[in-house]
Amino acid sequence: MLYTLWRILLFAAALGAGYLLGLRSWLLVLVAAVVAFAVSYLALSRPRDSAARWLAERDARRRAQPRVVRDEDTDFEDSVVDADSGDTDPSTLRQAQDDAGSGRRGDEPAG
Repeated sequence: MLYTLWRILLFAAALGAGYLLGLRSWLLVLVAAVVAFAVSYLALSRPRDSAARWLAERDARRRAQPRVVRDEDTDFEDSVVDADSGDTDPSTLRQAQDDAGSGRRGDEPAG
């Protein structure tokens, strides 16, 4: 967040300096963007590295969390819907009911 703030301030300062030097219209914005990029690349290496570390840690935390949590109730309900639509064999429905009643998931071995 601090890195972004510094970059915005550099761009605003470059815009102001360019305006005072007589640049106008799209050329002012283009020159200010290039100047702000160059100065931020040279002067803001420490905040940039800190921001990159923060983003990498955030990504690692997101990847460590499970995406979809399934439980026995969801599996049972899915099997009932599949059986009603004729997509599964009735024996599969019976197996799902048995698994849900025993607290076991359908893909876990019995015993």
